[in-house]
This record gives sequence, structure tokens and C-alpha cells, in this order.
Amino acid sequence: MTLDQLTRKPHEALATMLEQELAAVNTLIQQRMASKHAPRIPEVTAHLVGAGGKRLRPMLTLASARIFDYDGPYHIHLAATVEFIHTATLLHDDVVDESEQRRGRPTANLLWDNKSSVLVGDYLFSRSFQLMVETGSLQVLDILANASATIAEGEVLQLTASQNLATTEDIYLQVVRGKTAALFSAATQVGGIISNADPDACQALYDYGDALGIAFQIVDDLLDVVGDEKSTGKNVGDDFRERKLTLPLIKAIAAADDHERVFWRRTIEQGQQVDGDLEHAISLMHKHGAIAATRQEAIDWSNRAKAALTNLPQTDVTQLLHDLSDYVVHRIV
Repeated sequence: MTLDQLTRKPHEALATMLEQELAAVNTLIQQRMASKHAPRIPEVTAHLVGAGGKRLRPMLTLASARIFDYDGPYHIHLAATVEFIHTATLLHDDVVDESEQRRGRPTANLLWDNKSSVLVGDYLFSRSFQLMVETGSLQVLDILANASATIAEGEVLQLTASQNLATTEDIYLQVVRGKTAALFSAATQVGGIISNADPDACQALYDYGDALGIAFQIVDDLLDVVGDEKSTGKNVGDDFRERKLTLPLIKAIAAADDHERVFWRRTIEQGQQVDGDLEHAISLMHKHGAIAATRQEAIDWSNRAKAALTNLPQTDVTQLLHDLSDYVVHRIV
């Protein structure tokens, strides 16, 4: 796959292929985020849902069902469920991180308040469970309920792992599996379950979503160090300033000498940062090969995602999911 091919953006091709189903998902989301008694709920939800985003996670559910020619209607319910869970976690994350911007717009907690963001997030979680139950599948309910618990667990683990120089790559991977990959893998797996795909195929869908989600998060963390602010829409170094131990930081700290550990203790554990610290941190990451090694890990996880697809029917949708695995990492290659 050439870079020129990748710039055609497989998620956009997937959105075109799934246009009718995505329209039905959006309609269902609009219906279910309504509230008779609390008008702030649709106001807050519409602000975040209306901010755009690729709808990547619900697309994964729709695509997984399309591979097995499922003709509905419950893939629409499940795609909306996945989007509600994702939106709820964003509302909660912005409160925890004290964020002021999301997708280039002010966050809900900034426009309204933290209480509104938390409570509307709770409402969306409740709505997601109502949608799950309507499918009539206990297996689907089990998968998505477990994913919701894993997401929350990953966020709590990140709170304890951040700012702790003893945090290992294994702990980082556990955090990433919780906060990001759990919803990717659930989104793909339930598409197979609702389509009555055989267990091996459902496992392959899970494996694909898990690996894609991990690659996605590693790339996101790496772009915080080496990304272009104009193309990413994010400030370089936010994770360092927030003292989050992402993979390139963890790798650099693990290789640090005594003098460098003094720097990391001051900036990460103690939070005493001054001008020039970000640049020095990035130079240490380059010095120890942490950025190159992190880049390679993202590519390795992308390759694992593609390998999982070989156990599925080879359709146009499967090929787009393959291309999506490449596209996720192409910005850092």
C-alpha cells in the first residue's frame, strides 16, 4: 500500500459504503438523546455529537455486520450504543482532564459545568444499556457491559499510573486496552455476534478491534510528541505538560541515567516544569530511540490487526478494514 493510496482515507470510503446505515444510526442517536424533563441533556449531547468526528467506532460495528450480510435492524442499535458509550466517556474524560477544547470546540464542561458533563455522561451510559437490551442478545449485553467496565477501570488505572516513574510498558498497555481498545474490540465483535457469525470469526473481529485500538492510541500518544499541530489540531506536548506517562516517555525513562532521572522526577513526579523542559524531554526520547521504538510498536499492532482479518470472509469491507489499519499508522511512518 502506497502513501498515495492511503491518503484516500479508508474511513471515508467506509462511510460512503455504509451511508444509509450511518444515517439510520444518526437518526436513532437523535431520538434517544432526547429528554422530556431535562432539556440540558440534548443541549450538551448535541454540542458534542454535532462537533463531528469520524464515527469510527459505530462504523466498525456496521462494517463487521456487513461482512456477514446482516440485514438488521439491530446493528443500527449496536452502532448507536457504541457511539453513546464513546460520547459518555468523552464527557467524563474532559472533566477528569480539565480540558477546555474537544475537536476544535470548547468542551461541554467549559460551556456548562462539570456537574452537567458528568450527569449527561451517566445518562448516555444508561441510554446505551437500553439499546443493548433491545437486541435481545445476552451475549451482546455481556460484551458491551464488560467493555464499559473495562473502560472505567482503564481510566482509574491511568490516574494511578500517571506521574509514577515506576509505570511499566505492561501497565501502559493495560491502560490503553481499557481506555481505547476495549470499545474498538467490542464494536467489531458485536457486529459478528448479531450476524450469527461463527465463534472463530467473532474472535477474529475481537482481535482486529483490539489491535487496531492499541495502534490507534499509540499513534495518538506519539503524535503528541512529533505531530504537526496544524494537521492534528492538538498542541504538541500536552501529555508531557499534563504529566501523562505515554509509551515514548516510559521508554525514555526506562533508559535514563541518574542525571536524566532527576529531570524526569522534577518534571513528571513533582510537576515542576519550566520553559525548555518539553524540548529537553523530546531530545531525551530521541537520544534513547524511544520515538523510533514507539513508532515500530504502532506498526506492529497495525500488522496484528491486518493478520486477524485473514480469518474473515474476504469482501470489499474487509479490504477497507485492512486499509484502515494501515491508515491509522501512516501519519507516523
